[in-house]
Parts: sequence; C-alpha cells; structure tokens
Amino acid sequence: AASMKLRDGPSACPSLWRSLPCPAAELRLDLVLSSGQTFRWWESSPGAWTGVLGERVWTLRQERDRLWYTVYGEEQNGHPDGAETDQILRDYFQLDVGLPALYRAWGAADPLFRKMASDFPGVRVLRQDPVECLLSFICTSNNHISRITAMIERLCQAFGRRLCCLGARPVHAFPSLSALAGADTEARLRALGFGYRAKFVSGTARAIVEGLGAEGLRQLRTVPYAEARRELCALPGVGTKVADCVCLMALDKAEAVPVDTHVWRIARQRYGAVLGGRSLTPRAHQEIGE
Repeated sequence: AASMKLRDGPSACPSLWRSLPCPAAELRLDLVLSSGQTFRWWESSPGAWTGVLGERVWTLRQERDRLWYTVYGEEQNGHPDGAETDQILRDYFQLDVGLPALYRAWGAADPLFRKMASDFPGVRVLRQDPVECLLSFICTSNNHISRITAMIERLCQAFGRRLCCLGARPVHAFPSLSALAGADTEARLRALGFGYRAKFVSGTARAIVEGLGAEGLRQLRTVPYAEARRELCALPGVGTKVADCVCLMALDKAEAVPVDTHVWRIARQRYGAVLGGRSLTPRAHQEIGE
C-alpha cells in the first residue's frame, strides 16, 4: 500500500484537487460528518475532513461555495475519472436534493425548527453503503460516538483491506461480508472490545452471506419501507432503531424516523407527545415516527 502525505488544500497542489458547486446552505461538512451518521471521517486539519468512501481515501474541504476534494492512492494507475468521483460525492451527500427549500417548508410548519435552523445549516442525510451502515449501527447500541468510531476503526484495521498510509496512519477499507463471516470472527471481535455486539456483527454478516447477499441488501432500496424494515429486523442484533437508521441512511427510505431515548424525550418535551408508559413501546415508536 502506498505511503502518502496529506494534501493541505487546493491552493497548495491545485492539480490534485477537483471541486463541485456546493454552498454552505446545501452542505456543512463539519455538521454532517461528525453527527454520528458515519464513523469513518476525521478532521485531518482545520476544515479538512479525511475518510474512506467506496474503497477510496478522500480529503474534502469547503471554500467559497465549492466542495473541494482529492482522492489518494490512485497515482500508480492514473487519476480516477473526474466525472465518476464527482458522481460518487453527489450520490453520497444526496446533493440532488435541494436543502434550502426543505428548510423553508419545515420552518413554516414548525416554529421550533425555524428557531434552530439558522444555527445548523446544511445538515443532510448521507446515502451510505448498506453493508457498512448496517454493521456500523449494530455497534452503536448503548454506545457513544467517540467509542463507536474507535471500535469501527479497529474493525477495519483487523478485517479490512489496507488502502494506503497517510502520514503514519494506515487507512483501511470497511471489511467485506466474507471477511467477517469466518468462524473465528466473534472471538476476534470480543478481543477487540466489542463485547456482546461481537456476536451480532459476526452473526449478521454470516446471515447476509447465507441469505440476501450484499446485492440483495442493496436491492432493499427498491422495496417498500415496511418490507425493508422487516427484513432487517430478522437479522441478529437488529431492532427497530438500527433498522430505521439503515432504512434512512442507506436504503432511500426518507420516511424512516429512528427513535431512541433522546428522540423519545424530545417528542415528549418539545412536541407534547402524550405517550403512555415509561418505556419506548413499538406503538410509541410508531406514533413518534408519524
């Protein structure tokens, strides 16, 4: 794997950077990449975000209404086709969905949203690889972002293909399903500190290999939300919250509303949801989503 230097920015080596038009009202990298949707990006220098997307290593930064990016590890076989890499980013950030019009509609419908929106422009839902999204969110149960990020980094180092070395930091691809379906995977994950999640990550990887396959999982993008959610909930360690996260962030189900205790609390405090009981029942989950 090639050893590479992090590229500061477009002004330092312009030939290695490309850009897309993208005002801050459409996308704020810092708000989107650190928000717990994905766990594979880090702020490599102020305003620059480096991470793995589609088996490639990227650095992204925003300057003057443009999204600049550079892709590493491709020097030996020429640069990737610019139209192709542009499209990967457009797809990942769902840039064809215009955000300002949605913000206006939501603000008109909800005074609370209108009050908060100016502090949080450019927050959008990513469109992620379904395998990576599913296995990552299985790791999120009873967990917090910095710990989840470290766990997923260890997962990638142990089971993923090494893509390149940036400075002294080796960067790995997210593991393939077959790499995680081995008989010793659960024990290795336990040794990496995954606890009870080790069984669910290895069990789900195996269940998909033996069942739907990666392509079948991706095809859930084309079926109704209820059906996709049902398929996901049949997998080891996948409850309604994880299933909804995957539906929303990887399977094109914009109507999915992942509900956890934080969302439940907000629904009660801010939106006067009068949901009986002390625990988050499936019915309460349904009502909050509606």
